[in-house]
Amino acid sequence: MFLALMAAATLSVGAGAARAEDGYDLWLRYRPVDGAAAVGEVTVLGDSPTLRAARAELERGLAGLRGGAPASTRAALLAGTAASPQIAALKLPLQGMGAEGYVIRSLQVDGRPTTVIAANSEVGVLYGAFHVLRLVQTRQPIGKLDIAAKPAVKLRVLNHWDNLDRSVERGYAGQSIWDWWKLPDYKDPRYVDYARANASLGINGSVLNNVNAKADSLTQPYLEKAAAVAEVLRPYGIKVYLSARFSAPKEIGGLPTADPLDPAVRAWWKAKADEIYRTIPDFGGFLVKANSEGQPGPQDYGRSHADGANMLGEALAPHGGVVMWRAFVYSHEQPEDRIKQAWSEFTPLDGKFARNVIVQVKNGPLDFQPREPFHPLFGAMPKTPLMMEFQITKEYLGFATHLVYQGPLWEEVLQADTWRGGKGSTVAKVVAAGAPGEGLTGMAGVANIGADRNWSGSHFDQANWYAFGRLAWDPNLSAAAIADEWIRMTFSNDPALVKPVGDMMAASRETMVDYMTPLGLHHIMGRSHHYGPGPWVAGGERADWTSVYYHRASPEGIGFDRMATGSNAVAQYAPQAGKALSADERFLLWFHRVPWDHRVASGRTLWDELVVRYSRGVDGVKAMRRTWAAMAPHVDAERHAEVAAYLAVQEREAQWWRDACIAYFQTFSKRPLPAGYAPPPHPVEWYEALSFPYAPGI
Repeated sequence: MFLALMAAATLSVGAGAARAEDGYDLWLRYRPVDGAAAVGEVTVLGDSPTLRAARAELERGLAGLRGGAPASTRAALLAGTAASPQIAALKLPLQGMGAEGYVIRSLQVDGRPTTVIAANSEVGVLYGAFHVLRLVQTRQPIGKLDIAAKPAVKLRVLNHWDNLDRSVERGYAGQSIWDWWKLPDYKDPRYVDYARANASLGINGSVLNNVNAKADSLTQPYLEKAAAVAEVLRPYGIKVYLSARFSAPKEIGGLPTADPLDPAVRAWWKAKADEIYRTIPDFGGFLVKANSEGQPGPQDYGRSHADGANMLGEALAPHGGVVMWRAFVYSHEQPEDRIKQAWSEFTPLDGKFARNVIVQVKNGPLDFQPREPFHPLFGAMPKTPLMMEFQITKEYLGFATHLVYQGPLWEEVLQADTWRGGKGSTVAKVVAAGAPGEGLTGMAGVANIGADRNWSGSHFDQANWYAFGRLAWDPNLSAAAIADEWIRMTFSNDPALVKPVGDMMAASRETMVDYMTPLGLHHIMGRSHHYGPGPWVAGGERADWTSVYYHRASPEGIGFDRMATGSNAVAQYAPQAGKALSADERFLLWFHRVPWDHRVASGRTLWDELVVRYSRGVDGVKAMRRTWAAMAPHVDAERHAEVAAYLAVQEREAQWWRDACIAYFQTFSKRPLPAGYAPPPHPVEWYEALSFPYAPGI
């Protein structure tokens, strides 16, 4: 079912060797475009690893974009920091650009039209260089530039759920790119290209190991391995972080407890932080998953999340490190409604976290579903900085073989109105604001990167990596604009390709919702691996790991009552936000238990509408296949064939989703399908019997 991707030896993009269009170059292909020759010769003032990286990128990029044509002798490109007398003499408005922002101006310098990239820091120059290259790649006018850009949030971090054996939890792009066995002695040249790609987006941090961490990651041999990675990433402005296992003092420290209030435990973590910073001087800090899904944490000792996070913050503070403490928590006590637990546990702790602690919150209150409302913690903890967590890898969205552009999903969340500070208090504003007087803000993305030649398991999944980086820099960018950039840089500026592929990407998320979880259904995927439909999943260790817990289908109706008559989860939102969400038909079955004959906005009964939506999702994938087939003249054969093959898989699996879910829910509704809609070809028992013990990513 899954195509094997060629495991060819990797080669740095900068090596200059000719290669087929296999996707390795990502959006940094630098193929010839009209107008690139007008950019003059490059001068980058200063000499350091970061400035050398900026100079090399500009030279490499512009050489490719010119297609062998010489640089214009009538124009120039000048880049440098405010510390350079030549840049300082231009008196550009850098005062408000911070440590990572930059200014790009078209000016006359020494009698020549010059594109100037100026910044307060070397990494700002690097980011500005990538911005200029993006403009040229996408054929934007560059003759009258007046750009000032700086990131909206401080921490823009990839979370790699990568294990020390190179397996990747929820990974669908091959093994981990971190070859722990060969590190620190051998540093794969691919790490440089990883750094380049992330720097092109402004991503400035990478958590190297899984949140379900092993304490071994904090031992000296593995710290030396992480230090080798940090050495490669450092010139590109990327700090290394590690997921810390809360019970490490017991597992590798020989202590009898990991109680965060125990003096010996606190001393152990301080000593460990000192050791880490001796090995990695610019270490970013810890990501922590605690008291969630069986992971150890402070609650094991009757302590709070703040107690645990602040202990680690205390150890890191002398070195400038931060703690990213995840709010994805639910206990084995199985509360009445799992989605309420994070809000219930964290809101009483508002204002009690140390200044170098940020609480990392998933975009929705459940678990990266095709659609769920924004997490009610956003806006509910005004004294605590909250860091957005998106999942770039597609654990619940069809793995790497379904074309699902997540830009619209993330835009929907970021632009949702929390109403916590009045109308217009969007999630994006909450994330960018942090907490009063703090300055710690961030956005995290669970990476979809692996050792596959095309990095992400499929060509279009690269767009999700790209979209995350762009939104982490500016949460108010539109998904459509980001897709337009990515298409132009990844495939072509040809209008015959850009618009139809952009339209296909824009529709792909809603299409996926239709064939998986329409009208607010959620968490009805296969057990554990989350591959394929599994609305019948019941029993097992936890009720809230089953599908029946969430859809609650019966002969009377379907849906989870989260209003005042049920779990009252809606009360965790501001009243205006709760009212808007619960009235939105897209979340109908998330908030309401609804009879099968309830009339929805279309005038159809709920049962008929479910059938129509599931069927519409399949039709949407068929339309995507037709669109892509028509792109054959505009895309290289290798990439076109792979995407076409994956779309065929997606259509087959969308049909499977549609048929299996209709067959299952019909056992409760007892109603016929609306006229003109084909019944499932098999009884529900046939679908239930399907088994996939070797599905990837577990």
